Amino acid sequence: MPDLLKSVEDGVMKLTFNRPDAMNALSRDMMSAFHQSLDEAAGSRDIGCVVVRGAGEKAFCAGGDVKSMAAGRDQEKTYEDKVHDIRIRMRVSELLHEMGKPTIAMVNGVAAGAGLSIALAADMRFVGKSARMTTAFAKVGFSGDFGSHYFLHKLVGTAKARELYFTAEILNAEQIEKLGLANRVVEDDKLDGETMAFARKLAAGPRVAWWHVKKNMKVAEEGTLSEALDSEAARMIRTGETEDHKEAARAFVEKRAPVFKGY
Repeated sequence: MPDLLKSVEDGVMKLTFNRPDAMNALSRDMMSAFHQSLDEAAGSRDIGCVVVRGAGEKAFCAGGDVKSMAAGRDQEKTYEDKVHDIRIRMRVSELLHEMGKPTIAMVNGVAAGAGLSIALAADMRFVGKSARMTTAFAKVGFSGDFGSHYFLHKLVGTAKARELYFTAEILNAEQIEKLGLANRVVEDDKLDGETMAFARKLAAGPRVAWWHVKKNMKVAEEGTLSEALDSEAARMIRTGETEDHKEAARAFVEKRAPVFKGY
């Protein structure tokens, strides 16, 4: 079986980390397939939403493969080559956060280290009652990667983010929800159904508008108020020119649900 499973249904691409015996730890093959699949989703007009989850019930993703690290792989490479390689792998976090369509991490079980980072990179997190989250990096003497410093401090504030890094505290579902790391906490047996139903609803929505929402959010995260307002103004006018907007306006007048076409 491949390390990453991919399926597409009703405009939703579902990507499943498929190493349940290893807590879905990230392998090279998994990361390569994950990157390719996210690139495909980002560029496809047929995909309206992306959902990422882990196989089995124990883990979303336990992060990097510590056993491979302990084996001393890639020791012959230069420092610069190693930095280049990991930076390329971390592109998945940019794709999840910045592609012009909604992305959801379905956190079933443990999300640790880079697994947590990937979950935080998604637009939203649907979390099972048995889920656990931890930065974990300190436990193996690492500083952390895949964007978790960026995402965590924006979600919980810099002081709490530092604490979570320094302590590698394991958060349960109640703590995850209280800190605002979860959009929804769902009973484990309903997690897949509720997440996929929500994803299908988003995929059936105004996809051009979603693309511009993501661009506006990036400007809001990184720019000034003036830049955010400029972006909103330009994109509001652009989305007002779409057929989806015109269809939604007609549907409002006719008191029916709109049928979006994605243009």
